[in-house]
Amino acid sequence: MPLLSILDLSVVTTAAPPSAALRNSIDLARHADQLGYERYWLAEHHNLASVASPSPDLMIGQIAAVTNSIRIGSGGIMLPNHAPLVVAERFKMLEALFPGRIDLGLGRAPGTDPATSHALRQRLQGRDGDDFLERLHELTLWETREFPSGHPFNKVVAMPNDAPLPPIWLLGSSDYSSQLSAQLGMGFAFAHHFASYDAVEALTHYRRQFRPSRWRARPHAILAIAVVAADTDEDAERLASSMDLNRLRRDRGQYEPLPSPEEALAYPYAPAGRASIARNRERLFVGSPATVRAKIDPLVAASEADEVMVISAIFDHEARKRSYSLLAESFALKGAAPP
Repeated sequence: MPLLSILDLSVVTTAAPPSAALRNSIDLARHADQLGYERYWLAEHHNLASVASPSPDLMIGQIAAVTNSIRIGSGGIMLPNHAPLVVAERFKMLEALFPGRIDLGLGRAPGTDPATSHALRQRLQGRDGDDFLERLHELTLWETREFPSGHPFNKVVAMPNDAPLPPIWLLGSSDYSSQLSAQLGMGFAFAHHFASYDAVEALTHYRRQFRPSRWRARPHAILAIAVVAADTDEDAERLASSMDLNRLRRDRGQYEPLPSPEEALAYPYAPAGRASIARNRERLFVGSPATVRAKIDPLVAASEADEVMVISAIFDHEARKRSYSLLAESFALKGAAPP
């Protein structure tokens, strides 16, 4: 049975403003720790009314301090927005404070719109275009200390220098990150919850082409999926209506707080909107635990995923916690009640 983890966006709802969403993330992480989830990752997004946290590293420290055994990480740090030295220092510091419990997940996208991306990067020197590989290489060099002879960075040390970088994971929704993760020998997490690329192809390619490295001896593939679980299929469908409307609005460029099921069910959908929701439902697993497992298990088997990472954007915080409790029972996690 694969490991089970959580990806959290600190979702803002029409009833929970950003500050409450951040506190809900901390509460949910405590809940996940008690249930026996493997890890809890936090995303980086900017200038989105639907996402409260732009700083995973700050949230990681807060959550690690109030949990006991669950791994806490970034899902991910959007490397184009940050100087690699800053990333190295912050995550070495987190590793020093919470040894063996921190993950460093990295993404290529800015996690925002072009104007906000420019505001984030305008003080960073770098070449135009996609410089992710350049930044990733520099980040690893702060750990390996293999800068060329005479390079000015040879005199710079990422502190604390007695703490290693946490395990590095590359995030992706296409074949590019799959191939890169395999070539560099790093962990790989595939974003099935919004990807148009085939998850099975991405994850199996990663496993087949993986090259052992100083970063990881064996491949480890994470399948990130969107799930809404409830005690009955009917209850789950009602909860999922919030995600349906939210996704439809996102497709139209409207990044609004997550609506309530009542608002979503009363929304006057046009035929094109209903068709769009139906297409998105191919990436959303909704139902009772038995129904959800019947949908998830074939994908996990085909993709050979080592781990399932669940994102659940549910309007009511207690219903969201219940969804994760039901999944924990279904996957027989050590802290969950017997099914």
